[in-house]
Amino acid sequence: MSDAPRTVTLSIDGHEITVPENTTVLEAARLRDIDIPVICYHEATTSNGLCRICVVDVNNGRLLQPACVSPCQNAAQVDTRNSRVERSRRTILEMLNASVNLDEAPQIQTMMADYEVDPDRFPDAQLRDFPIYDDNPFYVRDYSQCVLCWRCVQVCAEDAQYTFALTLAERGFDTHVSTAFSQSMTDSPCVFCGQCVGICPTGAIKPKTQYGLEHGWSLEQIRNSTRKRRKRRADDE
Repeated sequence: MSDAPRTVTLSIDGHEITVPENTTVLEAARLRDIDIPVICYHEATTSNGLCRICVVDVNNGRLLQPACVSPCQNAAQVDTRNSRVERSRRTILEMLNASVNLDEAPQIQTMMADYEVDPDRFPDAQLRDFPIYDDNPFYVRDYSQCVLCWRCVQVCAEDAQYTFALTLAERGFDTHVSTAFSQSMTDSPCVFCGQCVGICPTGAIKPKTQYGLEHGWSLEQIRNSTRKRRKRRADDE
């Protein structure tokens, strides 16, 4: 018996490609240097098809498919940017823009320009508004800028750190990243590895030094903010 891996052959934007079975459409497209935009997807985390910005048209099907989790099908005809796909991506970006502060999300801003997003399409939408959490010496959390991509939750859990300091709280419009029981980060299992900071695409989790510089803090203020206060012992008094 042959030990050669099974393959499938399909067409992506008119380009034929043969890939191993179970290769996702996103992976196959990248092998052909075909760009499919992503937000929730990251190479270091598990794909869940949450944001739907990577949807593609497979065989002119009734529903668009998320490329990051959809396996390639033999003889499939995939369109990564026809009118249906562009309209879907544009609407998703317009809804994000209407509900989240994207000022510090350069990749999403580039997508918005590329898909000619109408920033005023949903004028009555409510922006998500959360307090800024400054509860540790290492980073600041501003979930008003969070697009709920789950990257930080995943990298804090089984995908990398196995710390499980971050989770999701509330439901619907009020859903947001949080710690268990909304405890402070210093009281959580967080080990301050910084992986959540590095994987965040929008600036919702930001290094304390960077945050301080952007807000005009003096060097002394930044230095004090990044030092953990030592608890005083009785014999120190």
